[in-house]
Amino acid sequence: MSTTIAPVSRAAELHRLALQISDDDPAKMRAVLDVAANVSRHYSARGEEVEIVVVAFNGGIEMLLADRSPVKERIANFIKSMPNVTFKACGNSLETLAAKEGRQPPLMPDVEVVEAGVAALVDLAEKRWTIVRP
Repeated sequence: MSTTIAPVSRAAELHRLALQISDDDPAKMRAVLDVAANVSRHYSARGEEVEIVVVAFNGGIEMLLADRSPVKERIANFIKSMPNVTFKACGNSLETLAAKEGRQPPLMPDVEVVEAGVAALVDLAEKRWTIVRP
């Protein structure tokens, strides 16, 4: 007796990508956003869904600060027009920055705070997300 297994449809799968930003470098921040936009467009053109999360920690936290992000306008546009892209800020990095500056740094709207950015990436990897550091 022969058993045939039907191939799994890739179109039915949700693609999941986590992008890491840990450097206070505007060029790397732009690269992360470029990758997010390109991957989102790629899968959209194929009729497939993709969920993308940008996780910022260490110096990369600067990307998500309302008062000084060098990519603030682009992130605001992402939040408005690309609901499949979300942003997470490392709580540990925010605490370190608050202690250094003597105030809580303001985050951009719709940014979620996670306890530890690296731990959030580990959790995503364990759930079979692809982790990329552009």
